[in-house]
Amino acid sequence: MLTDTATFERLAREALDRLPEPFHDHLGDIVIRVEEFADEATLDAMDIGSRWELTGLYHGRPMTEQSVWETGDMPPMITLYRAPLLREMRETGVSLENLVNHVVVHEVGHHFGLSDDDMHRLEDED
Repeated sequence: MLTDTATFERLAREALDRLPEPFHDHLGDIVIRVEEFADEATLDAMDIGSRWELTGLYHGRPMTEQSVWETGDMPPMITLYRAPLLREMRETGVSLENLVNHVVVHEVGHHFGLSDDDMHRLEDED
């Protein structure tokens, strides 16, 4: 399997496309970006000690905080961090497709205003 940026972008778009309605209808403007690692400022802001620990990040205003009266925001963005995802794939044996899908769905949760704790509770209910 290819592990270049285009592959990550394709896998992320496929993950978005698999999301059910009505969620899918609200994701058309999300930008997918792939970087090797998060930068130091991002890691510091999130209090993460190692660049290997962050596999994805949502940038933007959650839908629960959006208003038609506010303009000028950049489009919402999901950044995937390529090297940590590849390392996790090698260490866990989980396919790259499944890892990217998991990260994208998690970051989409932030787009809809869910916290990490909210998402963990939802995952634990399964």
